[in-house]
Amino acid sequence: MNPIEKRPAPLRVVVIGAGIVGAACAIELLRDGHHVTLLDPDEPGGTQAASYGNAAWLSPASVVPMSMPGLWKKLPGYLFDKNSPLTIRWSALPSLLPWLARFIWAGASVARVEATARALSALLRDAPARHRALAQEAGVPGLIVSRGLLYAYPDRAAFEAEALGWRLRRDNAVSWKELDAQAIRELVPELDRRYQFAILLQQGANCADPGAYVAALVRHALGQGAALHQARATGFDLQNGHLRAVLTDRGALPCERAVIAAGIHSKALARSVGDNVIMESERGYHVVIENPPFKLALPVMPADAKTGNTSTLSGLRIAGQVELTRLQADPDWSRADTLLRHAAATYPALATSIGSAAVQRWMGHRPSTTDGRPVLGPASGCQDVFHAFGHGHVGLASAPVSGRLVADLISGRPPVVDPAPYSVKRF
Repeated sequence: MNPIEKRPAPLRVVVIGAGIVGAACAIELLRDGHHVTLLDPDEPGGTQAASYGNAAWLSPASVVPMSMPGLWKKLPGYLFDKNSPLTIRWSALPSLLPWLARFIWAGASVARVEATARALSALLRDAPARHRALAQEAGVPGLIVSRGLLYAYPDRAAFEAEALGWRLRRDNAVSWKELDAQAIRELVPELDRRYQFAILLQQGANCADPGAYVAALVRHALGQGAALHQARATGFDLQNGHLRAVLTDRGALPCERAVIAAGIHSKALARSVGDNVIMESERGYHVVIENPPFKLALPVMPADAKTGNTSTLSGLRIAGQVELTRLQADPDWSRADTLLRHAAATYPALATSIGSAAVQRWMGHRPSTTDGRPVLGPASGCQDVFHAFGHGHVGLASAPVSGRLVADLISGRPPVVDPAPYSVKRF
């Protein structure tokens, strides 16, 4: 901030949700001098949060939405193939149809996915640098690793089959280096030799432990003066169109502003302030292979598995899968077994040891809108309540800019990026 720039009047702000987006919002609001309370029923950085279980990638290239032209042709197959990267449980299909219809429509034309790619790029383009700065500030610089990201393909033809996705990345200022088989072997000798072509995203980075990172950011916010209130938000006390308090299962928290950053649980809170957001859980799974026989020099995404493979402090994390079903449905741990099979096929050194390895299994909820963009900005029914949820596959990477944007809007500053593409009014 410029020393002569006038600070906005401090406000009492309750941030509902202490995941990565909520933590980033809290830190940015504290910079502006506001009085911040983080509200969450669970421990920050715990296994219940989507930000705990992601692939740990910080990629400016994550601008390609899940819904792309032609996807509708593949959906019937996803109902029958339990080994595909995306599966839909038959029993949940009727309740998912409104989301699925809008999801397919969002990717029905190149123009639509181009618009979404631009919107995501604004949140992601400097994500690694912003996370390095946040980690340094929070005293955990070692949790952000900047060695690049590798997309591995069997051959150039497999890469060219994804031409639209890579064109979207190029159009949004993502650059990369092509690697041949020899260069791949030199960089990641553990990869199976069927991978003969790769893309090296040199500006990419990763997090060595997402759960510990979120916990560290929350500790940093508390050290800067925030409070942490462990309770569950149940609604809002609104009087004459203005916010008086956030209601919780342990009483009311008086405040002038509130931020809904509760991930998949944000939908009901948003509805209580006038917004019917079309959002479902894209359930994701990961496995962590403890004490693997190697450590990857950098994270890898094998094109045939569509999984994020990252060496973390806990072990080799294999993350991926999209399962669409009811929010409260039991996990399908065969999805985790599929990830283990992919890992054994991708890294020959694992093939003989994976059966006896200690393995952690996790399932969580990506809060996913139909167009792949988060919801950021004021609620329709009360301008004192702000949305900051629905980040889908890019919550970790996009959190710093999302937090800055929300803080800018609350503080009445020129926003860091144009908020229009993320407006709740698009629903």
